[in-house]
Amino acid sequence: MSTSTGVTTGVIPKYELRCRECGKSWGNQPRSICDDCFSPLEITYDYDAIRASFTRERIVQGPPSMWRYADLLPLPENFRPTVPAGFTPLLKAPRLAQRLGAKNLYIKNDAVCLPTLSFKDRVVAVALAQARNFGFDTVACSSTGNLANSVAAQAARNGFHAWIFIPADLEPAKIIGTQVFGAKLVRIAGSYDQVNRLCSQIADERHWGFVNVNLRPYYAEGSKTVGFEIAEQLGWRLPDNIVVPMAGGSLITKIKKAFDELIQLGLVEPKPVKFFGAQATGCSPISTAVKTGNAEIEPQKPATLARSLAIGNPADGHYAIKTITKTGGWAEDVSDPELVASIQLLAETEGIFTETAGGVTVGCARKLYRQDRIASDDTTVLCITGNGLKTTDALAGKYEMEAPIPPKIAEFDKYLDKALDVPQISVAETVEA
Repeated sequence: MSTSTGVTTGVIPKYELRCRECGKSWGNQPRSICDDCFSPLEITYDYDAIRASFTRERIVQGPPSMWRYADLLPLPENFRPTVPAGFTPLLKAPRLAQRLGAKNLYIKNDAVCLPTLSFKDRVVAVALAQARNFGFDTVACSSTGNLANSVAAQAARNGFHAWIFIPADLEPAKIIGTQVFGAKLVRIAGSYDQVNRLCSQIADERHWGFVNVNLRPYYAEGSKTVGFEIAEQLGWRLPDNIVVPMAGGSLITKIKKAFDELIQLGLVEPKPVKFFGAQATGCSPISTAVKTGNAEIEPQKPATLARSLAIGNPADGHYAIKTITKTGGWAEDVSDPELVASIQLLAETEGIFTETAGGVTVGCARKLYRQDRIASDDTTVLCITGNGLKTTDALAGKYEMEAPIPPKIAEFDKYLDKALDVPQISVAETVEA
């Protein structure tokens, strides 16, 4: 069967695009919206064709990366990965658990995901596989930062031209982390939502592969690997709860899809998992909708340090709300001072330096435990999606630079005596207060 783009997909494709609402099939092509009902498209699979190869035994024998789950990703035939993205650590977090009032807490740490230290490396890897398959020589994206880094890096690795469109106020480290890879960076005087609208218009006019526009259904499937890994790393079982930061809302829905697929294919025992969404108060359209009982999103104008989550009109907001409410979960949000304190708390207790989105996740988890929405004995996973080295400006002024001392033992003894006279209060303790 050949699509309108001329790409051969085979007589019976293992996967294809279907409309999320009306169910119409669109084969495999670079598009994200159904022309019939204007609803988003999603990848669906022939699970019967996959069942025999997608087993625990086969997965464990695979590479130590997200590609161990390749059979349940929308990848072209004979695809060969070029980056070892994914399979990041799932870490027990006993010291953070103690601070939060938990007993069985884990951190899924995509702050160390390759190649650019965020979970976006997963989604970009899948999107660029299809960009090559569809014949694009230029890839692009609208981004709040992490996606920009990943598209630029992986485009360089795979020989694509790259155009990156960002709001002008992004963190300096994320801007440099895009430019260093040779991508063409276009700063827009506007919000992410305005940037994204511009990119949609450009995608209609140019034969470019926009990973989060015309390649979005393929791109989004990469997020499922977070869920696959959590289940495998827990010993092929599902957690009781998961707390996920939300920007566009796709990640939380795809982790839910991953758990459902593992159940359907018999890799894990069926189990209800509660999904909790985390946002910054300065940009919280999804959490506001959940708290007020609304099924639809009322767009907001972002005003938060957590720029990676600053999407006022999230594309998958409606589906994120459904994921949260149907699983019995909840959504919370935290202020900028709370998220900064939570970045410091995670670093001091578990030695993990997360960006602002991770501070949002930890801060919201703290609220959820205090509200008794998450039981202390439950197995709970917090998703940390990016590295703190990307948002060091959020900690500006939080730490003093002391004057240097001479390299003499007598001088150090004086320094030590003075230091011991001052009560030491950690950030973790001030958060509790």
